[in-house]
Amino acid sequence: MERETRFDDIRPYRDDEIPAAMQRIVSDPYFPPMAQYVYPDRTVDEVKEIFLSCHNIFEFQTTVMKQVNEQVIEHTTDGLTFGGIERLDPSKRYLYISNHRDIVLDSCLLMYILHTNGLKIGEITFGSNLMKGQMVIDIGKSNKMFRVERGGNPRQMYLNSLHLSDYIRYAITEKHESVWIAQRNGRTKDGIDHTDQGLIKMLSMSGGKDRVQSLAQLNIVPVSVSYEWESCDILKALELYASRDGKPYVKKPGEDLNSIITGITQPKGRVHIELCEPLTAQELNAIPSDYVDAQFRHAVAEILDRRICSGYRLYPNAYIASDIRSGSNRFADRYTPEQYDAFKARLSELEKYGTDPVLRDLFLGIYSNPVIIE
Repeated sequence: MERETRFDDIRPYRDDEIPAAMQRIVSDPYFPPMAQYVYPDRTVDEVKEIFLSCHNIFEFQTTVMKQVNEQVIEHTTDGLTFGGIERLDPSKRYLYISNHRDIVLDSCLLMYILHTNGLKIGEITFGSNLMKGQMVIDIGKSNKMFRVERGGNPRQMYLNSLHLSDYIRYAITEKHESVWIAQRNGRTKDGIDHTDQGLIKMLSMSGGKDRVQSLAQLNIVPVSVSYEWESCDILKALELYASRDGKPYVKKPGEDLNSIITGITQPKGRVHIELCEPLTAQELNAIPSDYVDAQFRHAVAEILDRRICSGYRLYPNAYIASDIRSGSNRFADRYTPEQYDAFKARLSELEKYGTDPVLRDLFLGIYSNPVIIE
């Protein structure tokens, strides 16, 4: 217990903290609209009873969160598919390193897939910038989410990284919990999924001098998430446009919450999650031993990138955007006229926010850049 208290500032809730969290959630003024979305066929009072009947994390995840995921899948997607589940050993705990396209759904849908296939639900990283408001905090921590501190001066950032690294290793090797983390800080907004080498550095901080063993101990599984209709596509294009030419982008109050809600409610078409081949000690040992640490981290990031990109599913919208962007019909055999018209209709919605060709090209890039990587 003494070691667990070291992480009280960032850890998820324990089972004994769930009843009080449920009481706070059902008392929150934002609870009624949330209840109506998650349980459209129930009264608010009935939903309150469902929440209050949850006395531990497992009950919360397998009643409330399972229902949330099923509502999202049924009402905002044209089906959720997955691959690679056979690569996982039910007796092992893993570090899932995923591309990051939606603030909450990337991890939540993965956990839903794990649960419905008889595997244990893992813990999930959640940025401190998103943990705003008691209800969001209570739902997140009840769903095994733990806090990742953002910002601070260089020394604070170093200490936060060390603390996070220590907790992730503790969760996997001592608590026997799997962990989900994004391959980079923040969502991919330009359609290019690249692993931040700083992530590899952070994970290694708690693992001792043997850099191969340090990572091998975490049982890393790359995860590739693909949405037919990119989550928050217009919002991402607007952010890219505002931050073009290196301009700093300053988020408005409530912008993160708006992105969470938009990502959950926006139509997503088909969604696919691929659990890629886990990293092995053997392939990590194959990285030249004379590489300095920076070169080693770069090599590890490249392995992750290759697997995530190879697992990424290219839907017709990617090819349509590529053809529109290049003014050609190179990929015309990859989509139908109806799919082309649907994408053009979505593109026309962007014009409500501006007609600058740069903005249009940024939007098209979100969809077409993965084709370039293919």
